[in-house]
Amino acid sequence: MRILLVEDELDAARLTASLVAQAGFDVDQARCLSAAREAVEGSNYDLLLLDRRLPDGDGLSLMPLARELRPGIRIMMLTAMDDMADKVSSFDLGADDYVTKPFQGEELVARIRACVRRPGSGAPKPIVLGALSFDPTTRDVRISNKIVTLHRRELVLLDSLLRRVNRVVSRDTLLDEVFSPHDDVQDNTLDMAVSRLRRRLIAWDAGVVIHTVRGVGYMATEPFN
Repeated sequence: MRILLVEDELDAARLTASLVAQAGFDVDQARCLSAAREAVEGSNYDLLLLDRRLPDGDGLSLMPLARELRPGIRIMMLTAMDDMADKVSSFDLGADDYVTKPFQGEELVARIRACVRRPGSGAPKPIVLGALSFDPTTRDVRISNKIVTLHRRELVLLDSLLRRVNRVVSRDTLLDEVFSPHDDVQDNTLDMAVSRLRRRLIAWDAGVVIHTVRGVGYMATEPFN
């Protein structure tokens, strides 16, 4: 699941992004409304974590655009504004949840999971391939109905491949989705990540094969007969 965090306070943004990433979610950041609008227009987010007081306006003003472009998106306000009138106005405009600062990290992650599971969220169904079942919303991975644990980067890589099962995913697409602009990405970084994920899937007898399409990218399928 991909999340956009809209928060102008640098320390708060770093802490919140770290908490969300450690829970296994993809998180991008925007520090003002203009940057957030650009992000929403260019990417398909499942959830917005939206502050109210931003340098160029009220975060609530982003909600109509987000709903128009991404009808299934969930919006959680994350703000120090704790007056009842502020909460009511946010819900009236379409917010799905309202979390006031300061907050506990465990509570935030739990409420994110609850928010995207709520009826009407348009959350996608689990992707099943071989003995593996992957929930794109919660990032739960099950093999033969038993939960297994992957590192964050492996989860993102698996997500990218499974959303395009039986199709070749280009190297450029995987590099863009799996790694952030701040990662130290070498020529073989993607190949090493794929190799680690492939070994895990084989060891777990997942019934998932990651094929290398030389010079193009990778593709996830069930084993060929």
